[in-house]
Order: sequence, then C-alpha cells, then structure tokens
Amino acid sequence: MSKRNYLIQTIREQFELFGFSPIETPSIENISTLTGKYGKEGDSLIFKLLHSGNLLKKKILCLLKQINNDKKTVNIEKYFTEKMSNKALRYDLTVPFVRYVVMHKNEIVFPFKRYQIQPVWRADKPQKGRWREFYQCDADMISYSCSLWEEIELIQLCDEIFNKLNFPVVIYINHRDILVGLFEIAGIENNLWKHFTTSLDKWNKIGRDSVKKEMLDKGISSESFDKVAFFFDMEENFYKKEKHLTLALQNSEKGKKGMRDLSFIYNKINNISLQKTKLEWNLSLARGMNYYTGTILEIVPINNKNSVSIGGGGRYDQLANLFGMNNVYGVGISLGLDRIYLEMDKENLFQTIESKPSKVLFIHFGNEEILHAYKIIKFFRKKGISTQLYPNADKIGKQFRYANDNNIPFAISIGKNEINENKIRMKDLNKGVEKEYDNMNDLVNQLKKNYK
Repeated sequence: MSKRNYLIQTIREQFELFGFSPIETPSIENISTLTGKYGKEGDSLIFKLLHSGNLLKKKILCLLKQINNDKKTVNIEKYFTEKMSNKALRYDLTVPFVRYVVMHKNEIVFPFKRYQIQPVWRADKPQKGRWREFYQCDADMISYSCSLWEEIELIQLCDEIFNKLNFPVVIYINHRDILVGLFEIAGIENNLWKHFTTSLDKWNKIGRDSVKKEMLDKGISSESFDKVAFFFDMEENFYKKEKHLTLALQNSEKGKKGMRDLSFIYNKINNISLQKTKLEWNLSLARGMNYYTGTILEIVPINNKNSVSIGGGGRYDQLANLFGMNNVYGVGISLGLDRIYLEMDKENLFQTIESKPSKVLFIHFGNEEILHAYKIIKFFRKKGISTQLYPNADKIGKQFRYANDNNIPFAISIGKNEINENKIRMKDLNKGVEKEYDNMNDLVNQLKKNYK
C-alpha cells in the first residue's frame, strides 16, 4: 500500500499541475448508461447487479408464474437480464464521466478538465495482469471545440508522470480515421469494420499470419487483407510511413484528416521534446472501445513492449451524443495503477519506497504513568512526529521487542522515577544508547535531527 499510495500521490500531483480537478462518480451505474459503449466483448464483461430486497423476490415469483403458465414462450435468460437487473458496476471511468458532464452541463465551465482515481470492475477471468477489480487513473478534457493541443497536453502529462516515477515508456499513437481510410482502400464491407479493427489490434501480439487467419474467418477476403498488409508491416520511421500513407490515402477524406491530425501532433511533440517517453506511430493500434473517434493512444514499458499495456486513451467526440448532448468534444488518458505497480515492482523501481514506521514508542508502565506521558505524546504528534503508545503494561522486554519488530527507532520510558524527577528517558534502539532529557523541545529537535 505504501508503494500504491506513492503512485497515486505522484499521478495526482501531476494531474493537478496540469490543471485537472478531481471528481468521483458512484460505483453503480444504470445498465442503460454503460451498455452499447464498449463493443460486444466489453458489454459481456459488465458486472450486472440483481435487484435487492423484496423487488427481487417479486420478480422471481413472477418468472416462476410465467414458466408454469407457458414454458415454451418464456426466455429465461432475457427475463433475468431485463427484469431482474437494471444496475451494474462501472466498467471504466470515461462513460460515467461523460454521463456526469451531461447531467451537470449547466453548472460546468467548459473546457472542463477533470481527473478521477477510482476502482472499476470487469467480469473477466482473473489472471496475471487482469483483475475483476482494479484502479484506473483518468484525466479528461471535454469542450465545445476540438483542439489537437489537448492530445499534446495529455502526452506531456504522461511524460511528466513517468519521468517522476523514473519509468521509461513508449506511447503508441494512431488515428481511427487513418484506419477508416485503409478500410476503404481494402474494399471491405461496412458491416465488417468491427471485425477488421478487433483483429488488427492484435497485430503486434499474435503476428501477421494469425491476424490474417482471424480476418478470413470473420469474412474479410484474402485480397482485401493483402491490399493493406504492406502498411502494417512497415517498420520505417514516422516520416517515411507518413510519405507512404499520404500517397495511399489521397482519395480518402477521412484518411487525409487522420494524417493531418497525426502529423500535427507528432511535429509539435518533436519541437517540445519528451523526457522518459518515446512517441511511436503504431499503425495497427485500434483499441477496442466503440466510443473512440480520432486519436488513440496506448502506453507500454519501454523495456518490455510485448507486455500488456499500462495505459491508453484517445478522442471520443461523439460519446456525449448518446446521452443527448451534441457538439461536445472529449479526449482523455487512462493509466492502469495496478499494471504500473506490477511492472515497476518487476524492475525494482520501488527500492526507496518503504512504509514509514512510527518514530517513537511510549513504553507502558501503568495508567498513572501514561496519563502523565500523554501531554508529551500529544506534543510530539502536533510537531508531526509519528508516535505510538503501547496499549498494555506488558513486560518491558516484550514492549521493546515490539518496537524492534516494527522498525521503530526510539522508545521513551516515563515511570514513577521520571515523573518525580521531571525527566524524559529516550533510548535509541538502533545504537543502543539511552539518554535523559529535561525539555520536550530539545527532545523533538533531537528526533528531527537524527531521523528525518
């Protein structure tokens, strides 16, 4: 938890330095808010919640009655999903954020910049790097106009975060409109768009041949695949890729727009420069969320590009339309706290981050002695010194062992003799040296001097 809190603190500080304000949304959303935003696979991983209390009982009784009346016409699965549940645990933070914006549109000042650090839930099979509950750290901008400087700001934000964490990463970038242009060149039927992007997104994970097989199985012809495969095989730098794609997409309005956007971002980032981050154009990057409309981003560790992504994001200029609010433009980035933790822990990047033990343990001699010592305990805490009181008058040796076992460097003893003489006896447990003090301020100064 000390390491996780360090990550959260670092990310939060950078979010706020870039002008993002915090909000939180409920863990539970209406199912209607979430469904239809993530694609078929995403929708299947939404955690649905049964009605609670008497309402659930009534629904079950109603179902049983219908089954008894006409067993053939009752679709039990449909009844359960439609009648017995209208709530779900949030799948991500973006859709609840947009729902929040639409609900509070008359109170919000646009452009609206918010960050959110909260858990989300997926009804997935738990395995390494995949959880049913995990934390996302999101920063989003939503406004009535579109500016590519927002994407540049998000890339700079990620660079600052990973620079502070001393964790080099690659940010892969692509544009959905470029994929639309290639889709048009390939001559693939419109109803196969989702199959095309879903398979394409696996190019770097399962390889060219496996992607081709998957596309053929989904109804995309070998001829269509071959028309665009060359572009996904390219390993040239950005400017050579740009030259090839500009020529190939000259008859695609969407494709040309995507190229203009990507060139603008790439050139401006080059002028500003990055620290711990490398920006790379990954033409096969598609991302699974249905709501992306423009730039898309994915973040991976620079030393392990084949690992699962530790963050991602992109532009979603039509998501608010689904809630009845038009002409609103959004873009955001989401960092996976748990995956960042795993990758940094594997690289031993938490060596200097440890839980901070209390500095002082007050030895318990009895109720009368502790009552006398409590004014000192309160004084220490007001001065910012973490102080523990041993709760029981156990054997002194046991209390000192407790301090050693919990890495507490100082123990203070105030027995009857110290009370009578108005003294404070402190032992440095690391050095084995004991010393008496007359003044609480001298003792505080000594503590702060030796153990910062």
